[in-house]
Amino acid sequence: MSKPYTLYIGLMSGTSLDGIDAVLAKIGPNGEASAQDSVSAPFSPELRKVLFELQSPGPNELHRENQAGNALALAYAETVSQLLKKANLQPSDITALGAHGQTIRHQPHLGDLAYTHQTLNAALLAEKTGIDVIADFRSRDLAAGGHGAPLVPAFHAQQFTSNENLAILNIGGIANFTLLPMNGEVTGFDCGPGNMLMDAWIQEHQGNPLDENGAWASQGKVNEGLLSEMLADPFFKKAPPKSTGRDDFHLSWLQEKLGKDNHHAEDVQATLLHLTVHSALEALLRYAPQTQKVIVCGGGARNKALMNLLKVKAQHLFKQPLEITSSETAGIDPQLVEGLAFAWLAWAHQEKRPANLPAVTGAKGPRILGACYPA
Repeated sequence: MSKPYTLYIGLMSGTSLDGIDAVLAKIGPNGEASAQDSVSAPFSPELRKVLFELQSPGPNELHRENQAGNALALAYAETVSQLLKKANLQPSDITALGAHGQTIRHQPHLGDLAYTHQTLNAALLAEKTGIDVIADFRSRDLAAGGHGAPLVPAFHAQQFTSNENLAILNIGGIANFTLLPMNGEVTGFDCGPGNMLMDAWIQEHQGNPLDENGAWASQGKVNEGLLSEMLADPFFKKAPPKSTGRDDFHLSWLQEKLGKDNHHAEDVQATLLHLTVHSALEALLRYAPQTQKVIVCGGGARNKALMNLLKVKAQHLFKQPLEITSSETAGIDPQLVEGLAFAWLAWAHQEKRPANLPAVTGAKGPRILGACYPA
């Protein structure tokens, strides 16, 4: 007989640096997953600041990064405690928790010296929660010659089924696609910046962590010259497998594109919104023009201006109708998809099932991902 479902927790704090999503997942014997409960918690201003600063080289990095990894573990542990209390569960009820950590460097292009680094004291997290922790999901794929990213396509392939040519567009700090054709191999790749540059720009100019519903961007006018300059970045011309992060797209990158010209801040925000949409749809048109439906998840799915622009642009770019909808229509809160994915990745590790897709990451073959820190 197959064993019954088990409970896992997935912890996600993405490139946007907006906070922590903790998702309680019920996972069946074949990997079928559903979100049972969740808690979201913003980073403290101090933790957000130090994590943001660690994205770039600076003094005393080793000490600061270890301190940040400890602080992140404590913040994760507090969020797990809140989730268990909300769900009326004990640590012993949870098989394991999958913790992504916070990416502070991603350098997959260095051959045998390639690396990716997610800061997190996973041992401290196991100690504080009393739950086995599965972390460091990316490095095994890199060791096998892959990018270690994106990791969610294997979960998307498990979770989303369709009788259409389907694409999952995850818009977090970075935007990435999972391509699920009716006939053919599952593929996927990072397609460019998601919310990251928009969040950074509004933070700098208005002190807000994000542009709610794209309201500020909607007040601006797109600068077509600036948009073309940004889209000329070599990343967009690369063929998959490919991945990216703050190493490639950051405020200094944007300032370089802006040059010494004077720009209205809201026009830059509008242009960044178009960059996210344009780069995603152009990538889809190039690599999966037969796509019939796009399911959007991540924080970007809650940005009304972004979702509307995706639909308008798609009408002009694609010959056939392209349905664009939020993962909410598939019964999953867009904000929880990645947290659910990391619960599933922890399950795959415990079950000794490979969870990377070589066609997505470029790895030499399937690999079991993650490292276990027993409670």
